[in-house]
Amino acid sequence: MVKDIEDEIRDEKNPRPLDEDDIALLKTYGLGPYSAPIKKVEKEIKELAKRINDLCGIKESDTGLAPPSQWDLVSDKQMMQEEQPLQVARCTKIISPNTEDAKYVINVKQIAKFVVGLGDKVSPTDIEEGMRVGVDRNKYQIQIPLPPKIDPSVTMMTVEEKPDVTYNDVGGCKEQIEKMREVVELPMLHPEKFVKLGIDPPKGVLCYGPPGTGKTLLARAVANRTDACFIRVIGSELVQKYVGEGARMVRELFQMARSKKACIVPDTLDPALLRPGRLDRKVEFGLPDLESRTQIFKIHTRTMNCERDIRFELLARLCPNSTGADIRSVCTEAGMYAIRARRKTVTEKDFLDAVNKVIKGYQKFSATPKYMVYN
Repeated sequence: MVKDIEDEIRDEKNPRPLDEDDIALLKTYGLGPYSAPIKKVEKEIKELAKRINDLCGIKESDTGLAPPSQWDLVSDKQMMQEEQPLQVARCTKIISPNTEDAKYVINVKQIAKFVVGLGDKVSPTDIEEGMRVGVDRNKYQIQIPLPPKIDPSVTMMTVEEKPDVTYNDVGGCKEQIEKMREVVELPMLHPEKFVKLGIDPPKGVLCYGPPGTGKTLLARAVANRTDACFIRVIGSELVQKYVGEGARMVRELFQMARSKKACIVPDTLDPALLRPGRLDRKVEFGLPDLESRTQIFKIHTRTMNCERDIRFELLARLCPNSTGADIRSVCTEAGMYAIRARRKTVTEKDFLDAVNKVIKGYQKFSATPKYMVYN
C-alpha cells in the first residue's frame, strides 16, 4: 500500500509526456461539432478574396483616391509647380464645327479675343458656344470646360428635395388647378399634343392673389407631379447694395432655371416679365368661397384625431374672408385647446374657440381686407 502511494507521488513529480492522441483530444475541448468545417470554409473564403483582389489590381477608395501607401507626394508637388494656372475665358463662337479644322473664338475678359484650338486633354464634344473654358497662358488653347458661373446665393435658392404636396392637399381652387395643369403639366408630360397641332406650348404662368390662398402650395403640387425643380425666391433677396447686382442675380436665376429644364419660380417680378411670350398665363387666386373653406377644413383635419359629426360647413361660415392659411391656423389652435384640456380628441367646441381666437381676435394682423368677398 505504501509502495503504491510512493509510485503516485513519483508520477506527479515526473508526469508522463502527452502523445498526439492526447493533444488532439485537448484541442477538441469546448469546440462544437461543426467548428472544423467552418474554419475550413473561412480559410477558403479568405484565399478566394485575396485572388480576386490580385486580379482587380489597384483599387480606388470611396474618396476617388488611391490608398495613401501608393501616394507620391514629391512627384505630385513637382508636377503642380511645373504646370501653370489656367485663365478663365468664354467660347463665343465655333468656326467649322464637327470638322478636324474646327477653331474656337474665345474672349479673355479685359485682354482680347483669340481664335484658338483645343488642348490635348479635351475633346470637341466637350465644348459648346457660350461656355466658360480654361485656357493656358501661352497659346491660349482650350484645356478644360468650366461650369456656368452662378452666384452661390442664387444656387442656395434651389430646393433640391422633391415636394411631397399633391393636388389633394390643395383645398378649393378647382379652376386654378385646371389652369395650372393645362399650362405647366400638359406641355411637360404630353408634348406630342402641341407638336401635332403645330403650336408652341405656353412658356410660363404667373400666380397672383392675397397671401395664404395656396399659390405656393399649388406650385409645390405641380413640381411634385412633373418632377420639376422647385426654386424659392424672396423678393428682398434680389435687392442688393450695388446697382446692377440685383439684375445680375435675376439673370443668373433664370440661367440656372434654364439649365434645370423645368423649374417653378413662385415670385412676382417687374412688368417687362409679364408680357405675352414670357408669362403667357396669369392665374388669380382669390379668397376661398364657402365650399372651398369647408374642403380646406376637411383637408387639415384629415390627420387629426377629431370627434365625429363636426359641422365643418358651420365652421366655414364662421370664417368669412379667410384664407387657407387662416383655416390651417384655426385647426392648429383647436388642437392646442385639446392639449391644454388633456384630451385625446378635438371637439367642435375647440374649433369654435379657435375661430374666436384666430379669426376674430387676430383681425388686425390680417393681410386680406382689401380682397374682401362676401359669401
